[in-house]
Amino acid sequence: MVGPDAARERIDRLLSQTIDGLSRMRIKALIEAGQARVGQTGDMRTVTEASYRVKPGEVIELRIPPAEEAVPKPQAMDLTIVYEDEHLIVIDKPAGLVVHPAPGNPDRTLVNALLAHCGDSLSGVGGVRRPGIVHRLDKDTSGLLVAAKHDAAHAGLSALFARHDIQRRYRALVWGRPRQGNGRIEGNIGRDPNNRKKMAVVARGGKAAVTHYTQVEAYGLVASPAASLVDCRLETGRTHQIRVHLASIGHPVLGDPLYGGARRGRGAELGAALAHAIGAFRRQALHAVELGFRHPMDGRDLIFHSPLPHDMQVLVAFFLQLGRV
Repeated sequence: MVGPDAARERIDRLLSQTIDGLSRMRIKALIEAGQARVGQTGDMRTVTEASYRVKPGEVIELRIPPAEEAVPKPQAMDLTIVYEDEHLIVIDKPAGLVVHPAPGNPDRTLVNALLAHCGDSLSGVGGVRRPGIVHRLDKDTSGLLVAAKHDAAHAGLSALFARHDIQRRYRALVWGRPRQGNGRIEGNIGRDPNNRKKMAVVARGGKAAVTHYTQVEAYGLVASPAASLVDCRLETGRTHQIRVHLASIGHPVLGDPLYGGARRGRGAELGAALAHAIGAFRRQALHAVELGFRHPMDGRDLIFHSPLPHDMQVLVAFFLQLGRV
């Protein structure tokens, strides 16, 4: 309700001083769109002039419609297509490519590329901003990803992921060597209470997460290996799961900007060439090497493989100079 001190104030100025999180320009646009009403309870009228001067005792209502999702635009991009039929498409995603539009990455995403490649059939499948997307890879994680081309395929693939009936194997370069050659990491994953941009293994809440890892090879001294190449298989698919789980056992993924901790800058003691290669590696050394599932439409068992990308192969070659453990 408008108090005596606010008499004759412009309605847009008064609302901008009252409502947090909305700019005066946004409020003005809402008023001009007919979203503001003034008057007495039970006798309200619409105001469309932002310059309207309020009166003492008036009640002001401002309707803020829910934000509409932006519709991604098709943008032609080179894609490495591993498999494609009329129902689905399997992509080998490069590091640096965002899967779907988000704040800070409104376009030039995999979704934009899929819309250009697949045409109108993909529009709206699985949601406006994420058409066809069933699962995702982090921007700087490379490797295999499947997308649906129509609603039935999307529903079938989503059901497989919900049942964890998907074969997913990742290969990562990690610091050090896990004490056991293979193991199982189990721990609920939720928002890090100290840094909302990160995930963490949490004692309470979060979502159940299980990762199985197997050492492929290790490099350096037997007593103190510098790094290891490990395979990880997922039972679940939580945000940043592999990165969080490996960091939780003291072996973060090399190059990880969020979970690598102080070890991210390690490498000087390993020789100048290797230290330079590590410093030049600008992403987490994680690649989705295997993806297997039952075709949602015809029931065929499909499995796809992707070799390590060149940047990870270069790192492995440098570590091999230290010798295998």
